[in-house]
Amino acid sequence: MKRRLILSLLVCLAAFIASSHIAFGHFGVIMVSRPVVDDSSQSQLEISLQFMHPFDFEFMDLERPERFGVVIGGKKVDLTATLRPAIVKSHKTWRANYKVVSPGDHIFFMEPQAYWEPAEDSYIKHYTKVIVGAFGLEDGWDKPIGLKTEIVPLTRPYGIWKGNLFCGKVLLDGKLAPSVPVEVEYYNDKQDLKIPSPAFSTQTLRTDSDGTFCYSIPKAGWWGFSALNTLSKAMKHQGKPVDLELGAVIWVNAHDIR
Repeated sequence: MKRRLILSLLVCLAAFIASSHIAFGHFGVIMVSRPVVDDSSQSQLEISLQFMHPFDFEFMDLERPERFGVVIGGKKVDLTATLRPAIVKSHKTWRANYKVVSPGDHIFFMEPQAYWEPAEDSYIKHYTKVIVGAFGLEDGWDKPIGLKTEIVPLTRPYGIWKGNLFCGKVLLDGKLAPSVPVEVEYYNDKQDLKIPSPAFSTQTLRTDSDGTFCYSIPKAGWWGFSALNTLSKAMKHQGKPVDLELGAVIWVNAHDIR
């Protein structure tokens, strides 16, 4: 009787842990040391590439990305060779340094390797962007850069106040993606945002018929937006056809008004 009770408790605990894990969204991350470069003294950027649950600040291993680069004035520069491995909370991440020398929007992007998620019985691949404004020339933040899937901002994604409305449109294979779920999470690195229920950790909305969404940013800091499409039976795992979750992720920084 005691053994059966213990077994039942262990099963319940495992189910609780699994459901808690799934409750937090997966996000590709490109974290830059500053969202705007105003003068040459700020030009050296530190960049970290991660795969994680941002609100819970839980990491997963990010294998070496297939591509990492930056688009400046419509020109794509491959930065994959600049990546250095780094361990954060016992998980693989990647780092790079980049010196901003040209004025204009710098659109950093990452195409990762597909990540196997056993809890969802599918692969996950998040095409991730962050946009750094440089020296006052705003010349590309509202343009697509040709990723398999991406969020194109309708609101300039830097120089944003807390409380501003951030809007974007979701593209898949270059076409607008209607009625797509968009997950939103705060990069809770200081664990300073407390919530009354796990339901608050990941905000969820959908794109409209034009592939557009909007979200009012309630707190200063970095916010991730992840638009999710699923390709049915697009990959194989141990010989079995499985789904591939394609995420279009963009990171936006908001500031307090003081």
